[in-house]
Amino acid sequence: MSDNKHDEVETTGHVWDEDLKELNNPLPRWWVWTFYATIVWGIGYTIAYPAWPLIDRATGGLLGYSTRTEVAAEINRFEEMNAEVRAQLAGMEPTEIAANEAVYNYAIQSGQATFSTYCSQCHGSGANGIAEGNGYPNLLDDEWLWGGDIEAITYTVTHGIRNEDDPDARYSQMPAFGDDYLTDEEISNVVAYVMSLSGMEASEGDATEGEVVFVDNCTACHGENAQGDPDQGAPNLADAIWLYGASEAAIETSVRQGPFGVMPNWNTRLDEAEIKAVAAYVHQLGGGE
Repeated sequence: MSDNKHDEVETTGHVWDEDLKELNNPLPRWWVWTFYATIVWGIGYTIAYPAWPLIDRATGGLLGYSTRTEVAAEINRFEEMNAEVRAQLAGMEPTEIAANEAVYNYAIQSGQATFSTYCSQCHGSGANGIAEGNGYPNLLDDEWLWGGDIEAITYTVTHGIRNEDDPDARYSQMPAFGDDYLTDEEISNVVAYVMSLSGMEASEGDATEGEVVFVDNCTACHGENAQGDPDQGAPNLADAIWLYGASEAAIETSVRQGPFGVMPNWNTRLDEAEIKAVAAYVHQLGGGE
């Protein structure tokens, strides 16, 4: 009789290098029964809970459990908890919100959530406009095309800018001066002048001659000192903040083509409380007037 206990165990028949055999040891009994138990548990789970996908839904399960129903109930619970403060917020004038501590705290927290959901795609998660020169305003600075007080921000959020869906949307349009308004030389000159207002120097054009072009064509909107007009959405051109880019080429493109940024009106997607909350949140970020 062999002293090698491996000789007492069946093999699978696989042999390597003439004497290396694969043993056919049985699994531990506790492991086998645990495996059987998981199978039984899995079958029971698919019967008790939603599991099997159908064409337009899944099987409901004998217990009728639904994560969607659970989440909806939790949302309703919080809405009921905040119903009173939401009603207060909706009924307040924007200028009154900061004076009520409870309403203001709720507005900031709620407004941040609303901003992250609906506004961050364009203005960035940090409200800094994603990247300089892309046409999406930085909401952290103190430069506001249409005014930065809480009432102005609320109006802008409510009605939007240059959209076709709201007759009360803010609206202005810069002419495309490259369409037979100004010559190439005049455009180069006015670009040089505008850049000089922010301490920049253009590679082409005469800033002195450009000032004449600016006075004749641009002061009606941007003002004699080029500091803009919030009533028209005309930007300040002397503060080194550029919505569509600060390079000479970017500024020339703006002069030639006339930028026409659009912001949707949110009064069809957000209720009164949500609009005032997001306006309060944006206002307190640091750039609100």
